[in-house]
Amino acid sequence: MPSNSVSKDERQLALKHSDLFGGLSDATLREIVQHTTLATWRKGRSVAAEDVRADLHFIISGRVKVFQINEETGRAVTLSLLGPGDIFDILYLLDGKPSNVLFEASDDVALLTMPMGAAHRWITQHPAFNRVFLPYIGKAMRALEDLSGDLALYDTETRLAHLIVRHLDGETHNSLSLIHDMSHESLAEMIGSVRTVVNRQLQNWRKQGIISMHNGHITLRSLEVLLEKTNSCISNRKP
Repeated sequence: MPSNSVSKDERQLALKHSDLFGGLSDATLREIVQHTTLATWRKGRSVAAEDVRADLHFIISGRVKVFQINEETGRAVTLSLLGPGDIFDILYLLDGKPSNVLFEASDDVALLTMPMGAAHRWITQHPAFNRVFLPYIGKAMRALEDLSGDLALYDTETRLAHLIVRHLDGETHNSLSLIHDMSHESLAEMIGSVRTVVNRQLQNWRKQGIISMHNGHITLRSLEVLLEKTNSCISNRKP
């Protein structure tokens, strides 16, 4: 995507349709857009948090994986998967301290970059932004809480079931948002497992009619059965 392919009006529209910025007035949105620059990341691009910490990034299109990796073993864990309407790096915005996470484009990604100084001014000057920004932070913290709980308490089947349920499309209840076409290796990184284990579990669910898989896409066939199996796994897990 060329750097000039999204006009200021289109940038404003993207902000207006997001949960974070949608409650702001058109005048405020125009002011914000004046401080944004369009950036594009090609699929597969990986960037260290310290290399992009001068700006806050708002995703227009595509997905960005936030992860950590052990350089010695190559083992990786995905902390979150962000999509259109999400922003990063929240932690640096809040405390100004460097992070050791990496950001990777799961698709070709279009971003609006905004100086951290400008973002700090929005927090100070625009109560309407704060009213949605604080719940957004809470949602992100809740997701990390869920991830840490899953890693510490549950087996692989339960963690994978939780991941699928959390990413169900709110309208169809059987299609998945963000993770619908992720590789088995990527799904494994999201639940602290490995590709072979995740592949085996998905194949078991497919044989049982719980999910279907076609051309790398996962569709949930029976939410009720999946929830029942999850509850069973929870109740039967060993201390």
